[in-house]
Amino acid sequence: MKKRTMLFNISILAVLILLLSACASATPIATEPSTTVSATATQTSTNSQTSTSQVSAAPTGGNPPSGALPNGSPPSGSPPSGNPPSGSSGSTSSNQGLSTATGAYTLDGQTASETDQTYTASEQDQSAVYVINGGNLTLDNVTINTSGNSSSNDNSSFYGLNAAVLATSGSTIKLADSSVSTTGSGANGVFATGEGSSVSLSNVTINATGGGGHGVMATQGGSMNLTNVDITTAGANSASIATDRGGGTITSSGGTVTSSGADSPCLYSTGRLVSTNLTCIATGSESVVIEGANSITLTVSSLTSSIEDKWGVMIYQSMSGDAQGTEGEFNMTGGSLTNSASSGPLFFVTNTTAYINLSAVRLSAGSGVLVQVAGTDRWGTSGSNGGTVNLTADKQTLTGNLVADSISNLTISLENGSTLEGTINAEHSAKSANITLDKTSSWTVTADSYITCLNDADGISGTTMTNIIGNGHTVYYNASACSALGGQTYTLVGGGYLKPAG
Repeated sequence: MKKRTMLFNISILAVLILLLSACASATPIATEPSTTVSATATQTSTNSQTSTSQVSAAPTGGNPPSGALPNGSPPSGSPPSGNPPSGSSGSTSSNQGLSTATGAYTLDGQTASETDQTYTASEQDQSAVYVINGGNLTLDNVTINTSGNSSSNDNSSFYGLNAAVLATSGSTIKLADSSVSTTGSGANGVFATGEGSSVSLSNVTINATGGGGHGVMATQGGSMNLTNVDITTAGANSASIATDRGGGTITSSGGTVTSSGADSPCLYSTGRLVSTNLTCIATGSESVVIEGANSITLTVSSLTSSIEDKWGVMIYQSMSGDAQGTEGEFNMTGGSLTNSASSGPLFFVTNTTAYINLSAVRLSAGSGVLVQVAGTDRWGTSGSNGGTVNLTADKQTLTGNLVADSISNLTISLENGSTLEGTINAEHSAKSANITLDKTSSWTVTADSYITCLNDADGISGTTMTNIIGNGHTVYYNASACSALGGQTYTLVGGGYLKPAG
């Protein structure tokens, strides 16, 4: 009896083991789905900044791990809602403003190459192409379109949130023979942010129509290189080529940039911009703005602005924190610089020190004012927010007047056959105004002028100034601040005098 009972129990145990084995074999083995990118399909996946999607086929080879499955059932419930946290451990300032960023196509830390694709994004804070964490992407003959708005114009301008094409955290993008179009607010065209992040564009057309939609931008130490890139922007505060907080470097060769929105110059530098053979047309703003201790260098380029009550080039410090320092530098060799408006100077400087270096540039100021330096109510502390201009002309023709207010300074140096036709401080208002002429250069005076001092040793012959054409006007100087002239009165060519102010 006990033996039958034992055999019966063993039989029941065997049946239970068989049933459990059958259930285990029916349980599916979970595998992480791979990301596959079609060679022709439009990319529309909404990967977050920490996504690991790659431009490659699903991985092949390899078997699942051996061994029995663990006992028990998988946990129930749904994964938590919301996006994963942005950035990675040790994240830098370059992704501080990208916590809500996504990419219709995202490349994370990998290398990929794509041709003949279309990338489209329409959601808020969504880039069409987003490369992160040292990724390296090459795109050729692609079309990129976005229509979404930014949730933060500051994060768009400082970090590239919502840019159509965005390289960050040491990533590299090469884009050639392609087009980029954005329509949303805060939708920049192409953006590089963070040290080590770089973008190269060749034969690319960029069109950004929304407010705050710059054509290309580099910030936080990012860099860009442009070759034959044409850019059009239409919104307010939408410079065609720009850097912003943290600085950046953009180098360009060839191309035409056009901006029509309010406060939207062709070039806006809080970093370093270098352009050769660039054509710039600004109809709603200055053609060039430099903020803080930053620079723009132009060679054989053509820049035109035309809006009334603006300037051709503005150099200033806004005190907003977007740019550090107070020494802006504008360098131009060859080409032309025009402000055709009947009001507003060709150069305007306020709340900073400006170094303007010109060599063989064709200049045109519709207002007749070449340089104005003055404090304004908009920037800095009233009474101490004037400016200082240091203008060096090399093989340069200058036509127009130079003016300054009582808290501002002018220093002009004419070298290597340069000429000035106009007045210096005709209103006798400048804090100081100094001019230096070498023996090959000259000044043609068009109205009485007031200077602090003249350095022109080679132009003095007895009591005559040989390289100042007076046209019957008088140039007054401050004898106590100008020992070089010895307190004497000098005759000017064509009539007029250089003499101590009374």
